[in-house]
Amino acid sequence: MLLRKVSQSSKLCGSILRIPPVLSGGQRQAGAVVSVQNARLYASQAAEAVLDKQAAIGTDAVTKVEKKTAAAESKSFAVNIFKGQIATAQVFPYPSVMNEEQDQFLRELVGPVSKFFQEVNDPAMNDALEKVEDATMEGLKEMGAFGLQVPADLGGLGLTNTQYGRLVEIVGSHDLGVGITLGAHQSIGFKGILLFGNPAQKAKYLPKLATGETMAAFCLTEPASGSDAASIKTTAVQSPCGEFFTITGSKIWISNGGLAEIFTVFAKTPVKDPKTGEMKDKISAFVVERSFGGVTHGPPEKKMGIKASNTAEVYFDNVRVPADCLLGEVGEGFKVAMNILNNGRFGMAAALSGTMKGVITKAVDHAANRTQFGSKIHNYGAIQEKIARMTVLQYVTQSMAYMISGNMDSGATEFQIEAAISKIFASEAAWNVTDECIQIMGGMGYMKDAGVERVMRDLRIFRIFEGTNDILRLFVALNGFQNAGTQLKILQKAMKNPIGNAALLAGEITKRTKRKAGFSTGLTLQGSVHPELAHSGELTVKAIEQFGAVVEELLIKHGKKIIDEQFVLKRVADGAIDLYAMVVVLSRASRTLSQDGPTAQHEKMLCETWCVEAHDRVMTDIKSLRSIESRQLFKNMKAISAAVVETGGVVAPHPLGF
Repeated sequence: MLLRKVSQSSKLCGSILRIPPVLSGGQRQAGAVVSVQNARLYASQAAEAVLDKQAAIGTDAVTKVEKKTAAAESKSFAVNIFKGQIATAQVFPYPSVMNEEQDQFLRELVGPVSKFFQEVNDPAMNDALEKVEDATMEGLKEMGAFGLQVPADLGGLGLTNTQYGRLVEIVGSHDLGVGITLGAHQSIGFKGILLFGNPAQKAKYLPKLATGETMAAFCLTEPASGSDAASIKTTAVQSPCGEFFTITGSKIWISNGGLAEIFTVFAKTPVKDPKTGEMKDKISAFVVERSFGGVTHGPPEKKMGIKASNTAEVYFDNVRVPADCLLGEVGEGFKVAMNILNNGRFGMAAALSGTMKGVITKAVDHAANRTQFGSKIHNYGAIQEKIARMTVLQYVTQSMAYMISGNMDSGATEFQIEAAISKIFASEAAWNVTDECIQIMGGMGYMKDAGVERVMRDLRIFRIFEGTNDILRLFVALNGFQNAGTQLKILQKAMKNPIGNAALLAGEITKRTKRKAGFSTGLTLQGSVHPELAHSGELTVKAIEQFGAVVEELLIKHGKKIIDEQFVLKRVADGAIDLYAMVVVLSRASRTLSQDGPTAQHEKMLCETWCVEAHDRVMTDIKSLRSIESRQLFKNMKAISAAVVETGGVVAPHPLGF
């Protein structure tokens, strides 16, 4: 009976699923709704993996469709929300990934590191000197702070991602300038050697890098190549004998550029296309030593913030680099760069959760001691709302950081979207929290002696470097659309044989019918979320259902051209960020409630507050994405921008007429 119903309902099936021609037929990589590589975004490597999967899909046999459906499934929570699905594997329960020995080792490190930053490091002095004081640098080396994740047998501390996150959180709460110096060295500077280096490369470089005897820097950005990393001009030409490469070019805004002896350098190399035999330029990654000769740097840049961190231009003038300094394979440098950045982004969230914690402490101290109109200002609702929202943002950021580090330590391979979300969220949350701290402290917060204005100056760069938040939002949205496109491609193939794929299609028809009618599609977080957080769980599920629906609508409407709809992509990314934030706090608060922790009810309030407001924002974004008025608003903004650019500034005449 079911088979007949599905067969007879093929028209209905087509109308409900509404698979458009743009996703059909002979396009081996269609369903490849967007080619993020062509958009020159950070999504490139992730997109290629999706395309590889999609190229293999091409059968009507029910067993093969089911196999492809399984192959297309992801454990990533963020990936699945774009399909209106919930995958709990990486988010519930909240990860506890350290064994007893790792936990004890970390506890032994936290005290001395905290004491060092309280008693030895002077962030105001570092800021004034525009360098990390020599005594601080030596102390950091003695503590092993330059080799936190280098294996112990190569001279480092061998920390896991979670352990590393906890220590950089302490650094972030005290001095972001020092944090950048350490992070540029190990989070990106020599991370490529850790991730892609062969045993000989690791043995040669890591011991001295771990002790801080030599410093490292990451050299990707160029004068004409920022977010568009694929457009770099630096070249690496291999010698006829194959024994070395000659690197020529320059890199700008390189953290540790004036201090480093070891550089991870990205350059274009000619590579023969195996299919056409043509030579094409592809990016390769190299370990370059200053001692090779031809490596120089410019003066330290004068910056708004993170003044203690050395930033300089680095020049490579016909540098002869031995072939055994190649990281990975020739032409695989873009993959190396993206993996380095993806692996380090959670650390930014950890550090900035520490920054927020320190700033909140300053705000609370002022609010508890400042009397106005006969009462301490913390008693006034306006101040209470600020402190509450600041605390919620810190809780969400910290929850994200350790969710992702826990996923990584558990062996997860899909965390790129989550890591990007954490970087976007943390950098914007920290800015807002610090801004509100200054507001609470009033004129005192604006003064240099309070130390908060330095934090604010330091924070501004975090929304720009290691992928601007604007580009990362596109990365989040486009990666999500890629995966949703994979799902639609599978369904389109299944529709060619509705009888053979009856169960699959019936389920999809039912889900879409219920969703259109406003009913639940059967998604639930029951059993994962603590009963006391059931309402917040229900809000999250409803928002995910509607988010998946609007993503599908947009995909069907725009097809491949979704890549050009940046007004749309921004709002889709904002929805994904809010949804991921909802689930991480649900997971963390559920764990605390289950353990009956002393802060359980406080965390419950933090979670509920976030989920209620985030749900409303997601639903507002969804309404906007479906609205004719919003489309007109997007057109207006596009036209306003074009007019201002054409004019070279504000278009409207002065109201006084002169």
